[in-house]
Amino acid sequence: MITELVLFSNAIKSHGSGIQGLAQSEWHDEGKYPVIGQGASYIEGWTNRDDLVIRPAPSMVLYGGHTRRAKYVDQPFVPGPNVKILEAKEKAQIDHKYLFYFLTELQIKSRGYADHFPEVKRCSIPIQPLSDQKRIAYLLDNVEGLIARRKQHIKQLDNLLKSVFLEMFGDPVRNEKGWDTLPFHRVGQFISGGTPSKSRDDFWDGNFPWVSPKDMKVSKIKNAADHISEKVFKETSLKRIAPGHLLIVVRGMILAHSFPVAINAVEIAINQDMKAIKPIKGMNVIYLQNCLVSLKRQILKLISTAGHGTRRFDSIAMQKLFIPTPPEIHQNQFSAIVEKVEGLKSRYQQSLTDLEDLYGALSQKAFKGDLDLSRVPLPAEGPDKAEKVKFEAEEKQPKEPLFELPEPEELAILLQSADGRKTLVGKWLTSWLEQLGDKPFEAQTFMETSRQWLWQLTEDEAPDWSVAEYDELKAWVFEALEQGRLTQTYDDANNRVQITASKG
Repeated sequence: MITELVLFSNAIKSHGSGIQGLAQSEWHDEGKYPVIGQGASYIEGWTNRDDLVIRPAPSMVLYGGHTRRAKYVDQPFVPGPNVKILEAKEKAQIDHKYLFYFLTELQIKSRGYADHFPEVKRCSIPIQPLSDQKRIAYLLDNVEGLIARRKQHIKQLDNLLKSVFLEMFGDPVRNEKGWDTLPFHRVGQFISGGTPSKSRDDFWDGNFPWVSPKDMKVSKIKNAADHISEKVFKETSLKRIAPGHLLIVVRGMILAHSFPVAINAVEIAINQDMKAIKPIKGMNVIYLQNCLVSLKRQILKLISTAGHGTRRFDSIAMQKLFIPTPPEIHQNQFSAIVEKVEGLKSRYQQSLTDLEDLYGALSQKAFKGDLDLSRVPLPAEGPDKAEKVKFEAEEKQPKEPLFELPEPEELAILLQSADGRKTLVGKWLTSWLEQLGDKPFEAQTFMETSRQWLWQLTEDEAPDWSVAEYDELKAWVFEALEQGRLTQTYDDANNRVQITASKG
């Protein structure tokens, strides 16, 4: 049965009041088809249910029955519950990518369910010439692609710092380099915070940053969502905190899944759910911050729960958490690297902000018809069109060639030391090459697959491969090349050197 949506009564129809789709209880971590529903993630699960597959021809737009979130789909998928498939009415010409971007802009403006925003239901979609719709979609697609790449660059810088930390100091949980350690409650002077009286308006009319857990989404605090006046420091015991302190959250539901840490770049005050730490002599604040980031999983295991359900990182937990203390000169060397990377990251972040502002300005003008599209090329159709944006969860799916690696009986023992983990890499390499045959050997593919297999065997409690394991693999490859067990050839077609297992 086809029913019309009031929202799009002028040009769009939807199938029913919402497809029932595949229940969340039937979603899996992998499968043949992605499950696309109305949630925040583009792909919410995977399934092998051939009977529920929808194959766009060539594309379609899904619309959340509750979230009012739009998703553009151009590959076979299985729908989640309560999503609508939107189509153009008879004689109406609407480009699906254009429709997707319009609905996305609408959802951003509403910031919530359409039921709470009656004006959204009364909104109608601007029907511009089909060629202009395609140009608008093409333009926004390109800007969105730049935004995605910039976010990836920022993520790569974060991963770089994690790798440098592991290379210099090792895993702080295992402390395989044998550094001296300190219980966390002794790493510095702890400063508490508080909340000025909400009944005093004059306490809240200033410009002084008052930091709470909601501000702890960045690694460096330069401002806060709330501000207080100078009267607070004259009439209460709340303390000013000078720049360069480590900030942590010690109470709140965020500790159920995260342990945010930051360093304040400006003078601030904090609320009662946080602590500021002035590190002791010989403890670099940047080193300490990154050490806590590496210790996140262990810290979350130490979090306790109060009677009313609130999570706490209390003094007992702090005494059980041990911080490696390498020589200060090494900490300072790492700090200098971080400062350089953070400088580059800051420029990338500003570039990301500029791109997001550009996207917002372009989309608003485009849908109002105020954008000059004369210089925007009409995108090519068919096989020559620009490469499609891949599913975000695609990288979570193992890449070919995939082989099942043997499960060693002594796995728990092997994982306890660096030498044991190197031994495990060697055993799996032997099995990998036996199954690889004539296909090229790619170290990154092998390490990624073995890491995934490791996590499956240990039920998500396994350590990540560190620099030591990658170094061992590199040494093994060079040795195998010298001994003739691996062969290095040049792939003319792809203009690259490739490595294959030697025959015989």
